[in-house]
Amino acid sequence: MITLKNVSKSYGVFKAVDNINLEVKSGEIFGFLGPNGVGKTTTIKMITGILEADKGEVLIDNIDINKKPIEAKKLFGFVPDSPDMFLKLRGVEYLNFICDIYDVDKNIREERINKLGEQFAMRGSLDDKISSYSHGMRQKIIIMGVLLHEPKLWILDEPMTGLDPKSSHMVKSIMREHTDKGNTVFFSTHVLEVAERICDRVAIISDGKILFSGTLDEMKRQFKKDGSLENIFLELTDNE
Repeated sequence: MITLKNVSKSYGVFKAVDNINLEVKSGEIFGFLGPNGVGKTTTIKMITGILEADKGEVLIDNIDINKKPIEAKKLFGFVPDSPDMFLKLRGVEYLNFICDIYDVDKNIREERINKLGEQFAMRGSLDDKISSYSHGMRQKIIIMGVLLHEPKLWILDEPMTGLDPKSSHMVKSIMREHTDKGNTVFFSTHVLEVAERICDRVAIISDGKILFSGTLDEMKRQFKKDGSLENIFLELTDNE
């Protein structure tokens, strides 16, 4: 579903992402892990077409996002690392704006908005401006927007940040339901316990390079370590 081939990105002399290769398959929850400032968000911005790679290919379902950006972007929904956007819109205006962008039929959008409003305990706040929302509420309205057009691929940058425990649990359940239908979830997180519990595979990035990609069992075999993902992760990234 996502393929990166020899992808690099620099800011001046600083190489944020250094010749990485990555494959995310259909039907899996894939966790993208790494300390702050090591290339996670830059990689996600290249996957979503916000940034263009200096070299290499970024493919979404075999579509090059730089050559056919509109076609590729219709296949995914994206939750960025900050939900502080469209603050002057009311919640329902934002959701209808997203429906307009993705051509969600007007006969079904109201039903979807109401259903998501109930799921995320947001129905009573949809007529309020997003600027009046708490951080967690802003996070929820952005996630709701991603779900409206039912994309095959979800790309989520730290999606649990600011969510209350109930909403966080629900998002994780929805992620699993989504992949059980053959769809894909790619998300970054610094909460390693979450990644260990729900991810089918993970990749670890540090200093712009992929240190590992695969299952936790494969990681333990490769590095001849027993223990939690957190312990292996800390040892790998401390050595960089």
